[in-house]
Amino acid sequence: MPSPTAPTSLTATPAAPGSLPLIGHVHRLARDPLPFITSLREHGSVVRIRIGPTPAYVVTDPALTRRVLVTDAADFAKGGKIIDALRVFFGDGLATVADGDTHLRNRRLMQPMFNKAHIATRSTAMIDQVRALVTGWPEGIPRDVFADMNDVTLAAFLVALFGTDLPEHLQRDFTTLMPEIMKGTIRQTVLPSWLNRLPLPANRAHADRVRRLRELVDQAIEHRKHSAPPSGSANRATEPPGCPHALRTQEEAGLFDTLLNAEDPLTYQQLQDEAITLLTGAIETTGATLAWTLYEISQNPQVEERLRAELASVCANRPLAYGDLDHLPYARRVLQESIRKYGPAWMVTRTATRDVNLGGHRIPQGADVVWSPYLHQHDPAFFPEPDDFDPDRWTAERASITRGSFLAFGDGRRKCIGENFAWTELQIILATILQTWPRLELVGRPPAAQAVVTVKPDTMAMTYSR
Repeated sequence: MPSPTAPTSLTATPAAPGSLPLIGHVHRLARDPLPFITSLREHGSVVRIRIGPTPAYVVTDPALTRRVLVTDAADFAKGGKIIDALRVFFGDGLATVADGDTHLRNRRLMQPMFNKAHIATRSTAMIDQVRALVTGWPEGIPRDVFADMNDVTLAAFLVALFGTDLPEHLQRDFTTLMPEIMKGTIRQTVLPSWLNRLPLPANRAHADRVRRLRELVDQAIEHRKHSAPPSGSANRATEPPGCPHALRTQEEAGLFDTLLNAEDPLTYQQLQDEAITLLTGAIETTGATLAWTLYEISQNPQVEERLRAELASVCANRPLAYGDLDHLPYARRVLQESIRKYGPAWMVTRTATRDVNLGGHRIPQGADVVWSPYLHQHDPAFFPEPDDFDPDRWTAERASITRGSFLAFGDGRRKCIGENFAWTELQIILATILQTWPRLELVGRPPAAQAVVTVKPDTMAMTYSR
């Protein structure tokens, strides 16, 4: 039955113009995806597009998207082309596992990893790791900012996830492998599934890298199993202060120990899948957000001046500490505006589990339903002058106008479990870069937004100077 708030009469769902025989709107999604997805708002609250011969229904009204994600979530299962492609890589990690008992159980097991109190226990290790990397960048040499941000976010997340005593060769191999893994995964999400199954050199190379990644995850898990205290003694930090076991646990523990010491533990395959899901989510979206933030800072001197003044007033001449983050509200607004303006996700899919009346439009069972954080976060009805970079739109007085249109972390039961961690990591890295480097300068042309799985810069070179 339709939702009580839904219109009882059905209207014809408008079709997006420009569909071509056989390929539908694939040419638009490949050539100019962001202008295309935002243009759909002009045609209605739900618009039908074709991805090849297959119809998909794009929701352009944030109130209807909330129905898809929250109110009527049972009618819209996790699935669709993008999710199916990612599942080949992630397995049944939390981001891709089907709705149901397995998802609920795994989410409950992982939730303690990402509460603020637990994240705080890893903050010092993360800050130390980020500072070591950022201070090691050569001064005045043009660098690939997106690559730098991916490297530093991965390094910070590895130390948070697997602890400070993760062997150096594993850290190095993860850092080398993950960028190539992401390129291959992105390629497979945009190509037809039949093409991905052919024994082409690119497909074989990607499969080999995925196998290698799983081997690295296996080694990291085994290392944690032998390093972590066994279940029942997980709180060795409560032993007497002089006890060496307590000290080692506090300094070396990682978030992943929560899963290893769970009373109802995951299988080895599930541990693998969750580790890969967490690693990928930690670098691609966070790295893109930080790269765009540094770009906007370099182009907006007033924003940079306010950021540096706030940081100086809180930290003075000492290094950042975790307790400082709550006292940097302007930095938080700058990061939130970067997330709003650049996604990070631009196209997310669900699958209708039955015939559904969505805002007066019939969505047939089995159809892909598309929602886009990028589209909603560029809606001028909620975000005036959406192409402007304006951190002050997130002040308490102005933020109420968004009315549920900021959906970068999703919503409902599938909302991103790592949101608290993402904010912590973003703030730590941004503040450390600003403390270390008084001058950031863009080199070469301004970057163009490139929409693949996330919205990332096509190129971005900067110099860091003192």
